[in-house]
Amino acid sequence: MRASSTNAASLGPIAMPFAPASEGAPGGGGVLLAEWRTPFAMPPFGDIARSDFGPAFEQGLAEHRREIEAIAGADEPPTFDNTLLALERSGRTLEKVARVFFNLTSADTDEALQALERDMAPRLAAHSTWITSNARLFGRIDAVFEARDRLGLDEEARRLVERRHLDFIRAGAHLDAAAKARLGEIVERLASLSTRFGQNVLADEAGWILELKGEADLAGLPDWLVAATAATAAERGRPGSHLVTLSRSLVEPFLTFSDRRDLREEAFRAWTRRGEMGGASDNRAIAAEILALRAERARLLGFATFADYQLDDTMAKTPAAVSELLGAVWPKAVAKAHAERDRLAALARSAGDNAAIEPWDWRYYAEKVRARDYDLDEAALKPYLPLDAMIEAAFDTASRLFGLRFEARPDLPVYHPDVRAFEVKDRDGRHVGIFLGDYFGRPSKRSGAWMSSYRDQQRLDGGEVRPIIVNVMSFAKGSASEPALLSFDDARTLFHEFGHALHGLLSDVTYPSLSGTAVSTDFVELPSQLYEHWLEQPAVLERFARHYRTGEPMPRELIDRLRASRTFSQGFQTVEYLASALVDMDYHAAAEAPEDPMAFEKAVLARIGMPHEIVMRHRTPHFQHIFTGDHYAAGYYSYMWSEVLDADAFAAFEETGDIFDPEVAGRLKRYVYSAGGRREPKDAYLAFRGKLPAIDGLLRKRGLADAPS
Repeated sequence: MRASSTNAASLGPIAMPFAPASEGAPGGGGVLLAEWRTPFAMPPFGDIARSDFGPAFEQGLAEHRREIEAIAGADEPPTFDNTLLALERSGRTLEKVARVFFNLTSADTDEALQALERDMAPRLAAHSTWITSNARLFGRIDAVFEARDRLGLDEEARRLVERRHLDFIRAGAHLDAAAKARLGEIVERLASLSTRFGQNVLADEAGWILELKGEADLAGLPDWLVAATAATAAERGRPGSHLVTLSRSLVEPFLTFSDRRDLREEAFRAWTRRGEMGGASDNRAIAAEILALRAERARLLGFATFADYQLDDTMAKTPAAVSELLGAVWPKAVAKAHAERDRLAALARSAGDNAAIEPWDWRYYAEKVRARDYDLDEAALKPYLPLDAMIEAAFDTASRLFGLRFEARPDLPVYHPDVRAFEVKDRDGRHVGIFLGDYFGRPSKRSGAWMSSYRDQQRLDGGEVRPIIVNVMSFAKGSASEPALLSFDDARTLFHEFGHALHGLLSDVTYPSLSGTAVSTDFVELPSQLYEHWLEQPAVLERFARHYRTGEPMPRELIDRLRASRTFSQGFQTVEYLASALVDMDYHAAAEAPEDPMAFEKAVLARIGMPHEIVMRHRTPHFQHIFTGDHYAAGYYSYMWSEVLDADAFAAFEETGDIFDPEVAGRLKRYVYSAGGRREPKDAYLAFRGKLPAIDGLLRKRGLADAPS
C-alpha cells in the first residue's frame, strides 16, 4: 500500500515541496526549523523533541499563509512563473515538518504525538481549505489555465497547470461563499474523524493479547512461530511467556497452525472486531459520520455520489466501470471458493472433525490441504525466506532491471533502532536517493505495510533534489538464536512495498506536485504489484531463497511445487478482497449515506452472496484504507484494476524470453517508474506497452479463467 507522506485529509490537494529551512528560527521548533546538516539532509531524528513539533507547525503555517497571500495579491498579471511556480515553491517549512510528523505518527507514535495529531489534523485541513477557497489565488490559476495553449509550455509544465487547476476545482474553488464555508467545515471534521479512526484501530491492536500458557496452547505451532511469540512476549516485558497480538504477521500464522480451535476462534474474533470492541476506541459511529460527510461533500461539488466524485479523476472514471470489473470476477471467485471449502471440509472429516468449516478454521485446513496436494507447507518454506535474504533479493532485482545499487549506511540518523538506512546509487555511481526499511511490528506502529517519503524528488530550481523513501512493515521479529523468517506472503508484501519505493526513488520530474507516486489511485498500485512477479521467478528464488541454517538453496523441486501452488486458495483470497472492495464501492455509490454502517455492510454481503466461511479482508470498523483519509475511499478496487495492468506488463518481459530484458525494463522505467504524474495514466501505459490490457491475464493469474461465472 502506498501511503501519503503527510495526512491526506489535512493537506488536501496542496502539494508542497521539501527544502531545508534557513539556519536558526525564533519562537521554538528546535532543529525542525534549522538547516539539517546531516548527510543528505536527513531528518536529525535524535535531536528532534516531541515538543518541537507544535511550534514548528505554527511557524510553518504562518510562513505558508504569508506566501499564499503574496502570490494571490501580486500586482503583476498572472504567469506560469509568478503563480504556478510560486505555488510549487511555497510551504517548504510546513512540508518539512509535516513529513517528519506524519511519518512518525504512523510508524513510531506515542501519546504526545497522538494528542498533537488530533489537534493539527483539523487545523491543517482548514489551512488547505483556506488556500483552495482563496478567490484571488484561483483567479490567477484559472487565468494561466485558460492561456495555457499560448504560453509555449512543455509537456510537464502544461500538465502541472492542468493538475493544479483541477485540484482547486475538486476542492471547491468554483463554489459560492456559503458552499465554500460548509465545505471547509466538512473537510475539517473529516480530518478529525479520520485521525481518531486510525488511532482507535491502533489502540485495539496494541491493547489485545492472547497469552499461550503451556505446551497445550502451543500445540501445532512450528518452532519459528513459537520463537516469534516468545520474542513478542519479551518485547512486551513478559519474558518466558508466549503472546499472540493482532499484528497480521502473528495472528495469521497462529490461525494457520494452531491445533487449538478454541484459541483460533478467540484470536479470529478479536482480529475481525478491531474498532468495534466498544468504549472509547469504537469506530462504528465515526464511520457513519465520515460516510455522511463525504456524501454531502460530493453533492456540494456537483456530483451525485462520493464515488462519482472520487472516480472522476481516475483511470476507471465511473462507478459503472468499477462495477463491471468487480462483477466479472466476483462469481468466478465465489465458485472457486466454494470448491476450496469442500476440499477443506473433506479433509477435516477424514481427520475426524465433522464440524462445519468456520472462518477461524479456513487457514488451518487450507494449510493442511496445501501440504497434502502440493507437498508444500509454510513451515517448510519459511527457513528459506529469512528477511535479510529477501531484502537482498528485492535490491538485486532492482539492480538487474534498473541498474541500482544499495549501500548500507548505518551512520545515517533513523527514527527507531529497527530502521535500516541505505544509499541508492545508479550504475555509474551517482546518488539516486536514500531508502529506509522499517520491517518489524511494534505497539507504536499501525499494522499493515506501506511506502512513504520524507522528501520527494524534484528539480524545480535547476538543482536536483533526491528523495528519501521509507518502507514500513509489521513482520514478527526473530529471536536471539533465530533470524526473522518470512512467509511467502510476507516476502510478496516486501516486494510489493519495494515496488512503491522504486516509484519514489526513480522519479525524474521537475515539479514536486508531479513527483513519484503522484498518480491516480488505480495506477499507483501498478509499480508495486508488478514488482511482486519477480519474487516467484526461479532466477530469483534459486539465488536468494537459502536455508538460514545450512545456506542450501531452496531445492528446485520445492520451487516448482511453490509455483504450481500459485493459484491455491485464490478463491478465498479473491473473495475476502473483493468483498471489501464491493462494500467500499456500495458505501460511496449511495446517494444517502447509511445511518448504520454495520447493518449496511451485512446487507451488501447478503446481496452478493458472501460465503459464510470467509470474512471481509477489512471490515468497516478497521477499514483504514477508506476511513483514515480519502485516498482509497471508493478506491479499494484499485488493487484489482492495477492487477489487470500488472499481469499484462509482466507478460511484456515474458514475451521476450528474458524477465530482465533491458529494452522492456528501459521503457518501464521511463514511462512508469520515473514518470511521476507527467501524463495521464492511460497514456503512460500505452507508451510503455503499446496497448491496453484485457481482464484475461488477471483471471489466469488468479486461477479463475475456467471458473464458472
